[in-house]
Amino acid sequence: MPIFRYLLAVFLLIFLSICTVYSFGFPPDSKAQPLTIDQYDHLVNDLRYKNPDSALYYAKEGLALAQRTKDQNGTAKMLNQIGMIHDNMGQYDDSRKNYLQAMSLYRQSGNQKGIASEIIRLGVVELRKGNFDKSIGFFLNALKVSELSKNEPGQMEAYCTLGEGYMGQHKYDTALVYLKIAQSFSDRLPFWSISLNVYNNFGVAYRELGDYQRAKYYLKKGISLSSEPKYQGLYITLNNNLASVYNRQGQKQKANNLLLISLKKAREIHNYLRELQTLTILAEILSQTNTKASISYYEQALQLAFKKKAYKQQTEILSNLSSLYASQGNFKKAYATTKQQNTISDSIFYKRMARQISNLQSQYELYRSKENVRKLQFINARQMLKQNIILGITGAIVIILFFIGFLAYRTKHLNGMLNIANKELKESNNVKDKLFSVLAHDLRSPLASVISLLYLLEDDDLNALQKKVFIQKLSDTCNASLETLNNLLKWGEMQLKGVRLNITPFNPSEIIRRNIMLLAGAAEEKSIVIENSTCNGVMVKADSDHFDFIVRNLLSNAIKFTPANGKIWIDIEKAENYIGFTVKDNGIGIENDRLNEIFNMNNVSTNGTNNERGTSLGLFMCKEFAEANEGTISVESSPGKGSAFRVTLPRV
Repeated sequence: MPIFRYLLAVFLLIFLSICTVYSFGFPPDSKAQPLTIDQYDHLVNDLRYKNPDSALYYAKEGLALAQRTKDQNGTAKMLNQIGMIHDNMGQYDDSRKNYLQAMSLYRQSGNQKGIASEIIRLGVVELRKGNFDKSIGFFLNALKVSELSKNEPGQMEAYCTLGEGYMGQHKYDTALVYLKIAQSFSDRLPFWSISLNVYNNFGVAYRELGDYQRAKYYLKKGISLSSEPKYQGLYITLNNNLASVYNRQGQKQKANNLLLISLKKAREIHNYLRELQTLTILAEILSQTNTKASISYYEQALQLAFKKKAYKQQTEILSNLSSLYASQGNFKKAYATTKQQNTISDSIFYKRMARQISNLQSQYELYRSKENVRKLQFINARQMLKQNIILGITGAIVIILFFIGFLAYRTKHLNGMLNIANKELKESNNVKDKLFSVLAHDLRSPLASVISLLYLLEDDDLNALQKKVFIQKLSDTCNASLETLNNLLKWGEMQLKGVRLNITPFNPSEIIRRNIMLLAGAAEEKSIVIENSTCNGVMVKADSDHFDFIVRNLLSNAIKFTPANGKIWIDIEKAENYIGFTVKDNGIGIENDRLNEIFNMNNVSTNGTNNERGTSLGLFMCKEFAEANEGTISVESSPGKGSAFRVTLPRV
C-alpha cells in the first residue's frame, strides 16, 4: 500500500511537470489578460532560441496588436523580432524583408535609434551571406545615424559589427581597433547582448592572430556572463570559439567535449545557425583523427544546410567532404561530391558571375565604340572647331540676351515695387488728408460752437430756462466732440499698431442689450422704438470689444438717421458656420452714390435727422474690426426707406 501511494505521487508529479512544460508551447487562453507590446517583446526574446515556433506565434500576435492599435513603433519592433527569428532559421530573404519594413516604419516616426538598429540587422544578413563589403557599408551607415542622434548603445553595436565585418575580410588588426572602441562604450554602459559579442569577437581576433591566452580570457569571460536564456545563442558561439582555441593548442578532447555541449544546446533551442556552426567545427576537428565521425558530422550539417537552402554552406561542406573521401581513397564518392558541389555552384554562383561577365563584355563593346567615335572626331577636328566657334558665339549671344532679359525683368520688378510704394504713399496721403478733414470739420466746428455757447452763457440777461437749453446744447456738442476724439484716437491706434485681437467665445445678446440700454436716452428723445429679436442661445468667437464697438456704432447711426416716432429692429440669423446680426431702421436711408463709399476712408459724414454730428470714421472702423475677426459687414438702403446693416461673425 505505501509503495502504491509513492508510485501514484511520482506519477502525478511527472504529469504536472509535463503539463507545465507543454503549456509554454501553446497560445494563451483567450480569456487571460491581454499582453502589451513590451510584454510580447520580452516573451519573444525568451522563446526565440528555446522555442522558435512559439516565438514566431507570439511575435505575429504582437504584430497584429500593434497594427490594430496603429502603433508604428510597436509594429516595427515586432517585425524586427520576426526578422531575427527568420535570420536564426537561415531564411535571409524573409528576414531582410522584415528588417526593411521595420526600418521604413521607424523612418516615418523619426525613430533614429530604431533606424540604426535595422541598418545593423541588414548588415548582419549580408555578413552571414559572406558579402563582407556590403555588410561593412551597412555598419558604417548605422554608425553615422547613431552618432548624429547621440545614441551610445547604437554606436557600440556599430563598432562591434564593424569589427566582425573586417574579421570576415581577415583584417584582424583593423577589427581590433573597432572592437576596442566598442569595449570603451561597454565599460560605461549597462551590460547587454552586444557586450557578449564584443568578448566573442576579441576571442576570435586574438585566436586568428595566435594570441591564445588573450583569446581564452575574453571567451571565458563571455561564457561566464551568458547564462541567461536570452543569451543561449551567444553562449554556444562563445563555447565553440573556445573549443577551436583548445583544438589549436592540441587539446583535442577538451575541444570535443565543449563542442558536444554546444551541439546539444543548439538542438534544444532549435538554433539552426549555431547547430550548423557546431557540426562543422566538430567535423573539422575530427577530420585528422576520426574520419568516419568527421564525415558523419559533415553529412548532418549538409542535411541541415539543404533543409534551410543555405547554398553557400552547402558548397563549403561538400568541398570538405570531397577532400575527406579523397583522403580515404574513396575517389568515386569524392568525384560525386565534387560534381554535386559544382552543380550548386553553377546554378547559384556562376550564373551571377556569367551576368557580370556579360556586363563587362557590354562595357568593353561600349568602350570600343567610344574609341571609334573619338577617332572620327579627331579626323573631323577642323570642322568641329568651326562648329564649336559658332556654338560659342551663339552661346555668348544667348547669354547676352539672357542678361538683357534679366535686366529688363529686374527693371520691371523694381518699377512694380515703385508703383506699390507710390500707391502706399498715396494711401498715406489720403489718411493724412482724412485726418486733417476730421480735425477741421468734426472737431473744429463743435469746439467753435462750445466757445460761442460759453459766451452766451456769460450773458446776464438769460433766464434759467434759456441757460438750461444752452447747457443741454453745450453737453450734446461736447459729447459729440468726445465721441469724435475717441474714434479718432482708436483709428490712429489702428493705423500705427494694426488691429489687436483678443478672440474669445462670448454671448452677443448681452452686449446688444447693454448698448440698447446705453443709447436708450437718445432713442427716447426722438420717441424711437428699438425691437431686439436676439436670443441667449448662441455664442460667437471674436473680440468682444470689437463687437461692442460695431453694435454701438450701428445702433447710434440708426438712432441718428431715424426721424421721431421711428423704429429700429435688431435681428439675428443662425447659420452652420456663422451668426448674422442685422440693425435695420425706417429712417432717411442712404443715397445710391454714397453706398459704394460708405465703408471707405473717403466717406463724408452727414448730420442726423436732429442735426446730430458724426465722424465718418465709425463705419470704416466697423468694417476693419469685422474683417479682422474673419467676419463681414454689408448694407442695403434706399433713400426715404431706411437702411439695414448686416454683420456676420464666426460661430462657436
